[in-house]
Amino acid sequence: MSGFFGSVSKQDCVNDVFYGTDYNSHLGTKRGGMCVYGEKGFERAIHSLENDYFRTKFEPELPMFSGHKGIGIISDWQSQPLIINSHMGTFALAIVGKISNWEELEKRALKQCRHFSEMSGRGTNQTELVAMLIAEEETFVEGIKNVFERIKGSCSMLILLEDGIIAARDKLGRTPVVLGHKKDAWAVTSETISFPNLGYEIDRDLGPGEIVHITAEGVEQLAPPGEKMQICAFLWVYYGYPASIYEGVNVESCRYRCGAAIARNDKTKVDFVSGIPDSGLAHAIGYSIERKLPYYRAFVKYTPTWPRSFMPQDQSQRDFIARMKLIPNREMIENKRMVFCDDSIVRGTQLKDNTKKLFDEGAAEVHIRIACPTLLFPCEFLNFSNSRSTLDLAGRKAVAEIEGTDDVDYDKYLDENSDAHREMIDRIRKRLKINSLKFQKMSDLVTAIGLPKEKLCTHCWDKSGFG
Repeated sequence: MSGFFGSVSKQDCVNDVFYGTDYNSHLGTKRGGMCVYGEKGFERAIHSLENDYFRTKFEPELPMFSGHKGIGIISDWQSQPLIINSHMGTFALAIVGKISNWEELEKRALKQCRHFSEMSGRGTNQTELVAMLIAEEETFVEGIKNVFERIKGSCSMLILLEDGIIAARDKLGRTPVVLGHKKDAWAVTSETISFPNLGYEIDRDLGPGEIVHITAEGVEQLAPPGEKMQICAFLWVYYGYPASIYEGVNVESCRYRCGAAIARNDKTKVDFVSGIPDSGLAHAIGYSIERKLPYYRAFVKYTPTWPRSFMPQDQSQRDFIARMKLIPNREMIENKRMVFCDDSIVRGTQLKDNTKKLFDEGAAEVHIRIACPTLLFPCEFLNFSNSRSTLDLAGRKAVAEIEGTDDVDYDKYLDENSDAHREMIDRIRKRLKINSLKFQKMSDLVTAIGLPKEKLCTHCWDKSGFG
């Protein structure tokens, strides 16, 4: 998905940029980058994060940076920030989002006799493509609007200039961009958890399509927000960090409400509740409190040496890491009936392995409760869908088994009260080899988040959303 952080200060901002960016590490796994502007001009470093962490890679290089303004990014796709020389001057650019039509835009540029210097394993660096679209216009504001009009997908960005930072949120606000301030400094970030330990207070969220110019003295609005918003609902279900706040809604509190909503619709007799670490834990706590059932840690996550399970690009390696880092506690499991809460089922492979461990350790019954509806449609708007090809989705695979084809009308499967929907869920349950399986109702998820449905992107569950 990716996450960024930027700071403009009357003092040196390097430490703020370094630590503020590091607090976005859960959002990206491929590349990390920092760029600072000071007396020596633009200074930049980019490193691979596929085998290590942002802080480990960049901490030794901090002495080389100095300046009062800078940006950093944790990216799950390509190298950035990029430094661009243009008719508007030199600037550094970092982007968060997904450009679905990048090949079309690349062909358009090449037809105009333009060229690209930054390449990746998947072709043209999309950050350079965005920089090209910005530089097509006379001003940064016009250039950013050009990006918003031409791309399909989403794009939020930070532009580092000699006189500050321009921040722009995707035109439909699919990703959060939040302003913060402290004495003599302003900051902008994807994750509000970047702020407290650095002394910043949350100022406000940028609106969808809003563009601002940030200096140490304050924030100037360059373009107002649009009226329509489609922020990704999956941020609250899984991707967002527990202490973060988007649109005034705390992630952890939302997950408690999700778990409680599942519990209100569940009368299954069990001995205790547990959660798949880490993102299933808050959902399980909410469930436990609502049903007044004890919460036990049947799985303990071993973190000293095992990295995040989605860090490697290879799916088999991700599955292996996920399997190795969760240790079952037989004392909690043997001869017990349990409800396990998890954030979602994507492919179902890791969850199947985990439930098998529970039965291997003597579990009497395993009942899985999922905090969101069934995933049926790959994300078209954010860059966390690489492992979610259509046929890999557990829900989609179940439908294909029922229908004998993947080319079907999914409306009947979206109806939570239909026989087709129940059969789809039961197919997934049988594949997982568990006693029962229930998913969150869409209406309950929307209520738990607390924003109007029309302001949320729920495309991966019901294909609603607009470009």
